[in-house]
Amino acid sequence: MQPTFRVTALTLALLTLCGCAAAPAKRDARDPWERMNRTTFNFNTKVDHAVLRPAARGYKKVTPEFLRTGISNFFDNLDYPIVMVNDLLQGQLRVFARDTGRLLMNTTLGIGGLLDPASDAGLEKNVNDFGLTLGRWGVHKGPYFVIPFLGPSDVRDGIGRIPDAYASPRNYIGDWKVHYSLWALGLLDVRYRLLPTDEALDSAYDPYLFMKNAYLQRRDYLLSGGQSTPGNESDADKLLDEATKEEEDEGTPAPQQPRP
Repeated sequence: MQPTFRVTALTLALLTLCGCAAAPAKRDARDPWERMNRTTFNFNTKVDHAVLRPAARGYKKVTPEFLRTGISNFFDNLDYPIVMVNDLLQGQLRVFARDTGRLLMNTTLGIGGLLDPASDAGLEKNVNDFGLTLGRWGVHKGPYFVIPFLGPSDVRDGIGRIPDAYASPRNYIGDWKVHYSLWALGLLDVRYRLLPTDEALDSAYDPYLFMKNAYLQRRDYLLSGGQSTPGNESDADKLLDEATKEEEDEGTPAPQQPRP
């Protein structure tokens, strides 16, 4: 009887431990669709690792830095009317005038946007879109939402992508070959710019949670009036630190970084 009792006790202990391990983590009110979002996130990650990340790394390897910078400047300038339209919708007339000056200077002196003389002249790049416009109009952001192929968003920002697409000059290019060539090159440029974040995302204990917190922190930061540009490393570090802190607060231990 004693061996049987020991086996039964061990079985009960294992079941208890499994039950504890399977217990759901603290629910995030911002993410009621987490199960669906995680499925989409995993799908997007597989596509990214199979296609986009290798393509971006290859692009970085074979393309000179000055050319990559010029292409990034070109797409920033091409899509800058989106920023200006949303400046107007938010009643930011002074900002609109400054952004208009930036667009004109980079389009002319910057050779169609390949160069960025406006930043050297003190006309820094602004970040604005219709999702931020809706937020400043008082529209709640709604649940966090991972969009297939497009990545992290929320309901408000997802809806905001539609009018932003109509504000972009890309939407009015009649030649489909030029249109889709620009779309493909623009996608490659976007993924190339995200390469510096790969290490932080790959080392996260829960990449989904880390990505969610980083995205929501950044959008809240922009909505509050902050600016987050590729050259502002202190802002990027701040946002990554906040995302890591939220990951820890939600009960997921962040990986320990090796000390120098």
